[in-house]
Amino acid sequence: MSILLLGGSPQLPSSSSRLLAHIGEQLALQGHHYARLHVRDLPARALLLADYDDAAIARAVRAVAEADAIVIATPIYKASYTGLLKAFLDLLPPLRPVLHALGAKQVFTSIYANAQQLEWHEEHGLSLDAPIAARVQAGIEELSTGLFVLQGQRPPVPAPAHAAAADASVPGRSLQDQPYAPRFQAA
Repeated sequence: MSILLLGGSPQLPSSSSRLLAHIGEQLALQGHHYARLHVRDLPARALLLADYDDAAIARAVRAVAEADAIVIATPIYKASYTGLLKAFLDLLPPLRPVLHALGAKQVFTSIYANAQQLEWHEEHGLSLDAPIAARVQAGIEELSTGLFVLQGQRPPVPAPAHAAAADASVPGRSLQDQPYAPRFQAA
């Protein structure tokens, strides 16, 4: 199974790219393999001109088509994803909505986090606010379980509830148990 981590930030490093890297690391700890694609690394002229003959553009479009799962992280500007990400998504089949056009068989709950909930420390790396950490972990668990089921494998047995209570970074709840607070809802 292949997971594509798709970054839509025009800047590196960024909060969304750091969160995407964190998600990839957590998925790897569960035995999954992933590849990264930051749209900002694609040749700008080829991207804007939708030059399918450009080797980097062709590889990027093929990576999306071949992925079993795609995790997208993007900054939100004026209630929408970045223009850079939109330019890339426009290279894909006609958008009816975006994720359906990508061939998504299941779309998991989106997770919205603001910069104050994602704190970067040079020595310690990314630190997530507790509610966001719980939602991210629940999303990782949901995706991981879905991938194991898709492969016809049994997902690993989760740690006992008392072990999860001892380690606050591993919540024993699902995304359905982590409702959005209205102030954190994405448009």
